[in-house]
Amino acid sequence: MNLRHIEIFHAVYVNGSVSGAARALNVSQPSVSKMLRHAESLLGFQLFQRASGRLVPTEDAHTLFSEVAEIQDRVYALREAGRNLRRGSGGMLRISALPSLALSALPTAVSQFLRTHDSVKFDLQTVHHDDLLRKLYERETEIAVAYEVPHAAPIGAKKLGGGELAVLYREEDMPNAPERVGIEILSGKRFISVGQSGPIGQIFTQELQRAEVELDEVVSARTFYIASALVRQGVGLTVVDNFTAKASLAPGLAMRPLQNPLRFDVHAMFLTNRPPTALATDFLKTLERVIAAS
Repeated sequence: MNLRHIEIFHAVYVNGSVSGAARALNVSQPSVSKMLRHAESLLGFQLFQRASGRLVPTEDAHTLFSEVAEIQDRVYALREAGRNLRRGSGGMLRISALPSLALSALPTAVSQFLRTHDSVKFDLQTVHHDDLLRKLYERETEIAVAYEVPHAAPIGAKKLGGGELAVLYREEDMPNAPERVGIEILSGKRFISVGQSGPIGQIFTQELQRAEVELDEVVSARTFYIASALVRQGVGLTVVDNFTAKASLAPGLAMRPLQNPLRFDVHAMFLTNRPPTALATDFLKTLERVIAAS
């Protein structure tokens, strides 16, 4: 099967009909039918059976689709990369960052950088760990700023600094809190869990298991931003990264680092075959200084 066969098979499988595939690909129905028959002849088995006016994939087609979908995604990524490269310009920096870093650290760095580079344009995005590689592969971003570098991926990285987890709470819920809070103090208090938010949330979950501390988890939040908003609403307290905690502070709220520090690194990631430009390198130095001061 060549790429055209794969594209036709994928479109028919997803749309459930030759007519739907033809519309999706902006080609004629006869050309789709012809290419589909050719693909089946090359493979030596039937891919679809007609039932109630629709094409129903065979078991062999289901097995093949899992492989084809990955190839189709890479072809799409290649096309997107070409489009994004055409849109790019020498004075444009496309930076993605985790939401926790995009709340304060990234805007602060951009503001400082523009004071001495007023002709530079920025395209800023938030990115979650699961989307980091796709953003880089498709050239939607030049640099992704996150906490954990994906393993076994063609990714280069520069360490920008680090942070640590902190308790974010309403002062009335934990008056006279010490400068550093032991996690055992959190036991018995209404707690907003961020254990499913990614690698940083998992660090705290592992510490709870190590210390054999159980918390009264009233809400599980998938993002630190939601957890912080729930604290402001009086739902409970939470443990988030210090960047999110600092950006979320408001009258009546406070933050304290943990007695047993739980630290993590902040990295700028990029494709190994597309290292940062001189302009991007200068910006990363500014972001590094901002992170060090946070």
